[in-house]
Amino acid sequence: MKADLIVGIQWGDEGKGKIVDMLAQKYDIVCRSQGGHNAGHTIWVDGVRYALQLVPSGILNPNAINVIGNGVVLSPEAIMKEMSQFQNLEGRLFISDKAHLNLPYHSLIDQAKERLKGDKAIGTTGKGIGPAYAEKISRTGFRVGELLNPSKLAENIVEYFKQNRAIFDVLEINTPNKDELIALLNEYKKALAPFITNTTNLVWNALDEDKKVLLEGAQGTLLDIDHGTYPYVTSSSTVSAGACTGLGLSPKDIGVVTGIVKAYCTRVGNGPFPSEDFTEDGKKIADIGKEFGTVTGRARRCGWFDAIAVKHASRLNGCDQLALMKLDVLDGFPKIKICVAYDLDGQRIDYMPSDLESVTPIYEEFDGWDSVVGIREFDKLPSNAKKYIEKIEELTGVKVGIISTSPERVDTIIRG
Repeated sequence: MKADLIVGIQWGDEGKGKIVDMLAQKYDIVCRSQGGHNAGHTIWVDGVRYALQLVPSGILNPNAINVIGNGVVLSPEAIMKEMSQFQNLEGRLFISDKAHLNLPYHSLIDQAKERLKGDKAIGTTGKGIGPAYAEKISRTGFRVGELLNPSKLAENIVEYFKQNRAIFDVLEINTPNKDELIALLNEYKKALAPFITNTTNLVWNALDEDKKVLLEGAQGTLLDIDHGTYPYVTSSSTVSAGACTGLGLSPKDIGVVTGIVKAYCTRVGNGPFPSEDFTEDGKKIADIGKEFGTVTGRARRCGWFDAIAVKHASRLNGCDQLALMKLDVLDGFPKIKICVAYDLDGQRIDYMPSDLESVTPIYEEFDGWDSVVGIREFDKLPSNAKKYIEKIEELTGVKVGIISTSPERVDTIIRG
């Protein structure tokens, strides 16, 4: 059996949560491969809104096992708070013992460094994700499995502070009290110990037993640490290859790759965004689409669908199909644009350069439609909506296999 994969194709917030939740009803195991509680997946079921940050979106399938992989940086406080929404999670949720801990001091580092950057700040969530990953890469971090021995972990954390005292002094971060730290880590252990395991073996065994496995990541391809708009990116590998390293799978284990895109485009924080719309249309998209961050509540920057960026990201991820989200947000617009090329120093290009700051979008304009809300069959879509989707397929070279026509799970078109 192969593991199918869901990946964001834009700058995150594409609507992965709804698709993973919908597909998860048919899977035995749903796995989260990277990121931390800076990511948020919003799911609507029967009018009820669920906001998930660390717990995989398959949690709403009572028969699915949910796995948090080694590629995640895990805040014990965040996961404990999130777990409190659900009952009877033992046997349904597993956390990799190799995932790295995102502890309270990581948030303090994150926020202090952003303050020091002033107007050059990246625009992080301030939740400690970057510092936790930085420690992982510098081989000075702490892993979830170490929570099983709180006293030893506390000693190691205090020693780490002593070795880096000069840095912490500059950032005005105090060394934690060892006794208080042991008490806190004991709380974490009590809450999380039943869920900590070797998740790589768990997923391998599931595939060997022909279980259906679904992989989900966080953020989006254009925020990838290597392939995104650096330095305005996240701190992990958000592309499909990152799902392999974040869970301990080989490329041969990957089955169908579904790329998630909005029918328009959004971005949170700083960084280049060629198709951003600063007119009333951009404000209208933001208002109708309720474009505010699930985690931070920050307003998202809004603009038109960027076919060049989506084609680039689809190739990076090996997408077999796209899932087009929030098509209904564009209802009622007289004209709708797609970025079909870039202007780079007076030259028209149809590829995504490393420096997006230097390009301006070249648009094609399309006639709008009345409403797609609640439509569940492709043939019943307004003709202009179908033309829009077909143009996206032509420009990106990838079939649009799934179309969302409202936030509700059931309002989804599946194309054969």
